[in-house]
Amino acid sequence: MMGRASPAPRTTPASRAELDDLTLRKAQQGERGALEQLVERYHPMVHALVWRMACARGESHVADLVQDSLVRVLQAIARFDPAGPARLSTWILTIATRVVLNDRRRDAPRDARLEPVAFIDPATVTAERELGAAIAHAVLDLPEAQRIAFVLREYHDLDYGEIAKVLDVDVGTVKSRLSRARAAIRDALLRAHPDLFRGVR
Repeated sequence: MMGRASPAPRTTPASRAELDDLTLRKAQQGERGALEQLVERYHPMVHALVWRMACARGESHVADLVQDSLVRVLQAIARFDPAGPARLSTWILTIATRVVLNDRRRDAPRDARLEPVAFIDPATVTAERELGAAIAHAVLDLPEAQRIAFVLREYHDLDYGEIAKVLDVDVGTVKSRLSRARAAIRDALLRAHPDLFRGVR
């Protein structure tokens, strides 16, 4: 059910569509076919999130984290409340984010020695590749708390309230982290690639 890791796909409105209510109910009752549909629907989203947060650990490690995240989703799906405040996608992203954060905490010394490589979205066209690479490296250089908030907002379209719930912080903290992240990325791009912004004020 769980595919091999590959570079993070772009999320689209269609790929973010939620599982229908009937399939969700069947999944919560443990029906195999519904559980497989759930994994098929949300695997790209989980993989994209994990890749952007942990790609420096390598493709095989990303695959392990994606699988761990989806296993935890399947184990907990019966407890998801479709009438609650969180969308299913946000609930799943919360689980995946915490899996990655827990993994990072366990291996913090090793992560600290890793170079920020491989965070390149291959979906960018040739003309955008240099800028895409520059943004990717700037994102990887952010402090972890800012990077996670930025990824959830800019790549997964969560609103401030949803990010606050995922990270268990208040909305003001989310806004502060995003503001600092955007400023840091802009400054890094201006330093590293001033030619890309010539004439832009």
